[in-house]
Amino acid sequence: MADEAAIAAAVAAAVEHFGGLHVVFANAGINGMQTPIDEMTLDEWNATLGTNLTGTFLTVKHVIPHLRAAGGGSIVVTSSINGSRLFSQPGYSAYSSSKAAQVTFAKMAAIELARWDIRINVILPGGVRTNISERTYRRNLDRVDWGFRPRDRWPPLRGAPADASDVADLVLFLASPASRHVTRAEIVIDAGASLLRG
Repeated sequence: MADEAAIAAAVAAAVEHFGGLHVVFANAGINGMQTPIDEMTLDEWNATLGTNLTGTFLTVKHVIPHLRAAGGGSIVVTSSINGSRLFSQPGYSAYSSSKAAQVTFAKMAAIELARWDIRINVILPGGVRTNISERTYRRNLDRVDWGFRPRDRWPPLRGAPADASDVADLVLFLASPASRHVTRAEIVIDAGASLLRG
């Protein structure tokens, strides 16, 4: 995701295949290394920010000309409640920083792109059943863990993490004409988790 040539090629291939571009979902992300700040290496920091933040920037950069050519469109960015609403996850400094920066980037992009009727919105999921744990690494978290443990029913609404399809429903709304006046929104989809654990 931090390879500009690869992103440009992927966008070009999508435009050629579909004949244009109207909706973009910038969803790629990793947790990366979760470790105390004083133990995190620069390479570990850069790997997380490269995928999560630089990947979002490169995606948006390379789709803008195609969305302009289409007369407008919708970009949806997956951020997280971590770094925007939740600050208690041990060792999440790189991940949370990248996710908070995505929100700010989307706000800047929203005002810049509005003149071409390009909307950009951010979703902030809590726990979602995905394969993100495959790219998650942990080291010495006991040094920075405050010991919060969720209740038996977690998160508060529905008592279970979201399925990817729950998040997809929100993305479909933001991609559709039903949200034609919505841009720069930050929509939390965490079943109330960040209300109890900030």
